[in-house]
Amino acid sequence: MAYKNLRHFIETLEQAGELVRIKTYVDPKLEIAEITDRISKSPDGGKALLFENTGTDFPVLINSMGSYRRMCLALGVRELDDIAGEIEALFKMLSKPKESILDKLSMLPKLGQFASWMPKVTGGKGACQEVVMTNPDLTKLPVLTCWPKDGGPFITLPVIHTKDPLTGTRNVGMYRMQVFEKDMTGMHWHKHKVSAKHFSEYKKLNKKMPVAVVLGGDPVYTYSATAPLPENVDEYMLAGFLRKKKVELVKCITQPEIEVPADADFVIEGYVDPVEDLIWEGPFGDHTGYYSLADWYPRFHVTAITHRKDAVYPSTIVGIPPQEDAWIGKATERIFLAPIKMTLVPEIVDMEMPVEGVFHNLVISQIRKDYPGQAQKVMNAMWGAGQMMFNKILVVTDDGVKINNYLQLAQYVFKNLNPATDIYLSQGPMDVLDHSCSKMGFGGKMCIDGTRKYEEELDTVFQSVPSPATLDTAAIMQQFPEIKGINARLLQQDISCILVAVEKNRPFHIRELNEQLYTLPAVAGVKMILYVEHTVDVNDLASALWRFCNNLDPKRDSFVVRQPTSEGKYLGGIGMDGTLKNKVLDNFERDWPNIIVAADDTIKKVDEKWSALGLGEFLPSPSLKYKHQIYGEEAVVQQ
Repeated sequence: MAYKNLRHFIETLEQAGELVRIKTYVDPKLEIAEITDRISKSPDGGKALLFENTGTDFPVLINSMGSYRRMCLALGVRELDDIAGEIEALFKMLSKPKESILDKLSMLPKLGQFASWMPKVTGGKGACQEVVMTNPDLTKLPVLTCWPKDGGPFITLPVIHTKDPLTGTRNVGMYRMQVFEKDMTGMHWHKHKVSAKHFSEYKKLNKKMPVAVVLGGDPVYTYSATAPLPENVDEYMLAGFLRKKKVELVKCITQPEIEVPADADFVIEGYVDPVEDLIWEGPFGDHTGYYSLADWYPRFHVTAITHRKDAVYPSTIVGIPPQEDAWIGKATERIFLAPIKMTLVPEIVDMEMPVEGVFHNLVISQIRKDYPGQAQKVMNAMWGAGQMMFNKILVVTDDGVKINNYLQLAQYVFKNLNPATDIYLSQGPMDVLDHSCSKMGFGGKMCIDGTRKYEEELDTVFQSVPSPATLDTAAIMQQFPEIKGINARLLQQDISCILVAVEKNRPFHIRELNEQLYTLPAVAGVKMILYVEHTVDVNDLASALWRFCNNLDPKRDSFVVRQPTSEGKYLGGIGMDGTLKNKVLDNFERDWPNIIVAADDTIKKVDEKWSALGLGEFLPSPSLKYKHQIYGEEAVVQQ
């Protein structure tokens, strides 16, 4: 389904009972984000919110794709798997041998469909250019400041258009933009992104780089900008395929080399000068649930702002999951399963990216296993595929279990796992937002082979014993006073894993504690121990796993043990250190960011105006749960 504009999408959401209009004034500085955080963490992602009184001429739409149903509405489908099925059918049709003239003629209608999806540049002006700001001023837009330690207000849903200066190939991506002045922002493109490569080419040519930023329009544009497409695939071809209608583009007014969707709500035109000094950008409360630290990035100078007469400013917030971006990630997981299966990993059956893993941190891959070593083959293929190169923890299982049933999945994986032989540690490129890496953008990776094993994959020097059904956690904590909490309940569910909260007080503390715990007879047979810092509630499993995944560098922080048995064999176990790291105890040289929580005064203001918002039963701030876990008022732990 093609939406005519963002207002059309808003009407569809409202008719479906998926939108709440908020007429009370709400400040774009911190208050909108705090309200949205409460709603997005309510069951099924709550509702989309339209803030109609923002102190500017423009309303703010937020959380518009923040549930499975709204994500499907945005993409015009009943189920996200419908898109994957359609892509798979297209792949099969195109790859099928064409033996006769009739076979070839039968392809023509589909080829015509391909042509109808290709973007088209039209003459004249678009609706996105109905109003032209003669003096471009970003302060006239309701740009959100989301979190108290953010470096300033950030544009959070910018669809950023650049072109390769040598080939003219367009790229459409999404990178946050911190507003510094009325006509200048940062441009936070990472070194791995295509726009950063374009910037590098302009730098070689010593030329200013034209850039255009689109806000709004068909929500498919926003999704396509986040999609992990190959560099040579136009994001607007994907958008055309998803909406079943080509995207019509118009040339920018002051940057005519760049074309933008004619039906967008806002277009911010400008340039980046490669010879200009970089600007110190950030911090920013990011999708990991932690502040991403400040760093040097290019300056974007605004030369024009145009917009529709009825423009709506779209935005989102990211932070401690779940948030709206979890559902955007779910769409990518389902849509791109078919291309991965058809081109890279033919044995793949399904894929899952749990919310607690915040996209890259944790990916579960289910395969059809036919031979020994196949999990390792899949590991290498996936870590070499596009944005999957940023994956930190990859769990591979086979078709003996349903991977979206996390309890059954964990039981199956641990049943098949020897932690001393079936966990593979490597290194490679990482997301620059991953704060656990000792070096920015480069760190450890882990693959857990939870598939059933062929005889060739078994190591006979290891003995298998049942894991204990219970642990005397009080006795263990009395023996090791630095342990402030133990969650051993997974053992009762036939999952050989415990979580331990530790107050570290010496170098190599977790490694030594892990060795000591595994010498206890009571711990014999426990395959995995996950360590988090003492402020984490290990009985809140989802929260503890989120903290653990963020803070772990698998290669640096994993400690395999081989405990000898009386039979002359070994018991395998592994401990993994998901605590925060610092220079004194861990020789960690980088700053460590804080988790994201709202300010006390913002929470109080929203509490006081809640009854006037029309959002139903009062929802307390999710930040209250984490207030005791921050490290003080600074956004980072200083080394």
